[in-house]
Amino acid sequence: MGARTFSLLLVVCAVLSAAAPGRAAAGELPARANLHIVGSATITWGRVGVRVRPDLHARTLLTFAQFQPDYRKRVVLVLRALPGRDGKPLWYRVSIPGRPNGRSGWVPASSLEVAPADRWLVILRGARRFEFVLRSKVVRSGRIAVGAPGMPTPLGLYYVQRGFRPVGYPILGAYAFATSAYSALSEWPGGGIVGVHGTDTPQFIGQAVSHGCIRLLNSDIEYLRTVVRIGTPIKIVA
Repeated sequence: MGARTFSLLLVVCAVLSAAAPGRAAAGELPARANLHIVGSATITWGRVGVRVRPDLHARTLLTFAQFQPDYRKRVVLVLRALPGRDGKPLWYRVSIPGRPNGRSGWVPASSLEVAPADRWLVILRGARRFEFVLRSKVVRSGRIAVGAPGMPTPLGLYYVQRGFRPVGYPILGAYAFATSAYSALSEWPGGGIVGVHGTDTPQFIGQAVSHGCIRLLNSDIEYLRTVVRIGTPIKIVA
C-alpha cells in the first residue's frame, strides 16, 4: 500500500468514525446517557397534594407525606420547573411511583427542597449493560441481567427509593436498591417493585432471566452502594 493510499484510508476511517450513529466525541456524554431533569427533592410540608396541572384548584392525584411509614424522609424526582413572573420556580412536576409506570403531577415549589442531579444510572436494556454517570462522565459500566420475555424490565425514567442489605435473600446478592419502577409481575414482593441488585448466580449476567429486576455483579453493586443516593435517577432505555 502506497503512502498516498494509506493517508486516504485514514481520512475515510476518520469520517466514518465521526459519522457513526450514537457515538459521542471525546469528552462528551453519549446521547443515550443524557438526563434533562431538575433534580431530586425532599418534602418540606407535612403533606402535599400532587395535582393534574399546576393549579391549586386542580384535581389531586395523590398526597405525598413528608415521611415514609418507617420515618425516613420521602424523596421525589423533580422532572420540570414552571417559573413564575419573577423567574423563580412556582410549581414542580414530579414523578409518581407506582402503577402504571410513568405517571407525574404538579406540586407547589415551596413544598420541596430540591438538589440538582449530579449522578444517575443508565440501563441499556438491549445491550444488557449499565453506565453510572457522575458529573456528566461515565465513570463505571458493566454487564447486567434484565427481565425475561413476558416480564421485561420497564423502560422509562425512575429513581432510587431506598437501599438495603438483603439478609436472607441470597438471590439479591450483596446489596439491593428498590426503585420507583414496577414490573409486569404484580405478585412479586412489594407489589412488583423493580430492584437493582447483586446476584448469587453470576453465570446469568448478560441474559434476560429476571422478573423485571436488574441484576449486577456483586462487585458492581458494591461500588454503586458507595455512590448512589436515595433519589438518584435511573434511566432505562431500549
